[in-house]
Amino acid sequence: MSPSARRDVVLDPRTPVIVGAGQVLRRELSGEEPTEPVALIAEALRRAGEDSGTGERLLRAADSVRCAPVIGWRYRDAAALVAGDLRAQPHETVQSAAIGGEGPQLLLNDTARAIAAGELDVALLGGGEAVASVRAAERAGRALPWSRQDEGSHPTRTLGEDRAGVNEMEAAAGLAPPVFMYALIESAVRAASGRTAEAHLALIAELWSRFSRVAAENPHAWIARSYTPAQIATPTSENRLVCTPYTKLLTANIQVNMAAGVILASAGAARRAGVPRDRWVFVHAGAHAEDEWHVSERRRLGASPAIHAAGRAACRHAGIAIDEVAHIDLYSCFPAAVEIAARELGLALEDAARPLTVTGGLTFAGGPGNSYSMHAIATMVERLRESPDAFGLVTALGWYVTKHAAGVYSAHPPRQPFASLEPRPERPRARRARAEHTGPATIEACTVAYRRDGSPEAAIISALNAREERALIRTADRQVIDWVLSDDPLGRSIELAAGGRLAIERAPS
Repeated sequence: MSPSARRDVVLDPRTPVIVGAGQVLRRELSGEEPTEPVALIAEALRRAGEDSGTGERLLRAADSVRCAPVIGWRYRDAAALVAGDLRAQPHETVQSAAIGGEGPQLLLNDTARAIAAGELDVALLGGGEAVASVRAAERAGRALPWSRQDEGSHPTRTLGEDRAGVNEMEAAAGLAPPVFMYALIESAVRAASGRTAEAHLALIAELWSRFSRVAAENPHAWIARSYTPAQIATPTSENRLVCTPYTKLLTANIQVNMAAGVILASAGAARRAGVPRDRWVFVHAGAHAEDEWHVSERRRLGASPAIHAAGRAACRHAGIAIDEVAHIDLYSCFPAAVEIAARELGLALEDAARPLTVTGGLTFAGGPGNSYSMHAIATMVERLRESPDAFGLVTALGWYVTKHAAGVYSAHPPRQPFASLEPRPERPRARRARAEHTGPATIEACTVAYRRDGSPEAAIISALNAREERALIRTADRQVIDWVLSDDPLGRSIELAAGGRLAIERAPS
């Protein structure tokens, strides 16, 4: 459709449209006072205002200001501080759950719903972190003079679930840090594929190498350089092995100072504000769904009925098939998240012509806490303006492939009114998690966690007994660690002794 034809389309004035997007990357320079996260978010939104062609006019007219919670510095209501910085007087402030990378997409879906329903005309969405500055201050023993809010400060609403990500058995196995849980999930993904450890590492290193090449072309990336698969897969002093098979260059990078913001408005408000039509990007559909909350209770560790349901529901409402989506950003905290989403959505990992990221992902573009997908959305806006007849898909997740949100975008007007969908995933019956199982079991996944000095710290094993119940074992026994590292025990029979001990004398089947 030509630009003139797009202008001639008769739109419902309640149609939600992104009219501005901005991103900020701030490296801390010697002698400069570090910029706090809410100031970075406000700066990103000012850039979004400039991007819209309206300057600060739409910023000050905002009915709602919405932020993903900052992890590196606690604010009780970050959106209120951002609104104050921008001299906006919204009637509400909204945030997503305290922990959850799905937050920005969830906020956007809800905002688009509210605009379509006539509840809002203009909304500002933002997210950001300054963990690099926080860590630098901690190392220097320096206090940061950043904003603090009293106990009475709180947003009007909070979207999403705020509950612990792990159960007692998972916590006891040391799986609360995401890198350990995702490494275990990665092992399950490999087991399902039938690949050897070497072949699987080569596959994810090649995938991440392609992501780094995207980041190298992204002016907003924290690490804007490309890496070869060998550089990513090979442990070195600067690329230490964290938890098999993940080296540091296969993990999310939270030590960044970054922010992103978007302005979402009704088509009527955008037209009244004089936003040029070539700046408009439509939100065609949004969806969110959840998998079995605790990983150890899922039927399969390497599957996600929820992302399957959310992604396909959003595409279906937009009236497109996945093969019609030209630009894609799958949430990429760790390779397992991308592999699972790609398989569930019917995307090829090896398609060099259609990379599964528009930013470069959380390792290279940067992983600013809860707010990465705000950068993905902002970057997607740029891509779709350049190819206005194309469609884009953004997915986002929270915890351990647990909470999911998806959005379909295009500069092409939507075929039907926006909908924020809540599809019900076809989840198989949950497994029972047994903390104190004894007797025979079969290993379905395993990983080894490493200390910072490069020495192995513990083996973590997930095993299924004859009743298909799952047990998690964490052991520092060096004999077990060496066996896991040298003998590829996936699918092997083992004997679990009292107290969660692993009797490996009967391990090989």
